Amino acid sequence: MKPFRLLAVAALGMLVSACASNPQDPDANDPLEPVNREVFRFNHGLDDQVAIPVATFYRSATPEPFRLHLHYFLANLHGPITFANDVLQGHFERGGEAIGRFAVNSTLGFVGIFDVATDWGMPYHSEDFGQTMGYYGMPEGPYLVIPFGGPTVTRDLAGTYVDHFLDPLAYVHWRYQSYWSWTRTALSFVDTRSRSIDDLKEIQRSSIDLYATTRSLYRQSRNIEIRNGEPDVEGLPDF
Repeated sequence: MKPFRLLAVAALGMLVSACASNPQDPDANDPLEPVNREVFRFNHGLDDQVAIPVATFYRSATPEPFRLHLHYFLANLHGPITFANDVLQGHFERGGEAIGRFAVNSTLGFVGIFDVATDWGMPYHSEDFGQTMGYYGMPEGPYLVIPFGGPTVTRDLAGTYVDHFLDPLAYVHWRYQSYWSWTRTALSFVDTRSRSIDDLKEIQRSSIDLYATTRSLYRQSRNIEIRNGEPDVEGLPDF
């Protein structure tokens, strides 16, 4: 787990007792809403002033093929984590597809720079331990906004910690490991931001309450990911 996340969890944990008694919307699963809104305001300001300008410059200054192949490379690094979580969920066919995709792209695709596997009938999908816990029915826990990190829930926050141990690269020890780790994190962040700039701007334009919209979109998207895109049939009336 990244150091700032550990600090964030500790800081928010100390505020639980002060804020949990004043929930704003029980259905939103957000007992820390007053604190979360302040952190969201801070993150949003930093996003506007730093992250989005950097991502915009990256998108305008680098050729599209470079951005695309960097995205392939970064996505390929997640392959072993996806495979491990597919297996933990008992989805062995999807797990075989994930590890097959990783093997093909890591070799014929030159460490993932080229996405050969999709053309071979192995499309990309992503799994993490937060999804695995959700698959087995573990409640998501309180909604949180992490400083410098964005929206999450306690289940997903714990999942990121476990995923670290499912990543084979975590066991490769070499002299410049910390530089690689931070470079990977920075590149992943810029890649994600540059690919979502237009969607983020549209959400900002159409939202009356950007905080509530972000919270709702995060929780909905995670639930869809846990179901692997299958429709949610729970709670439907019996006919």
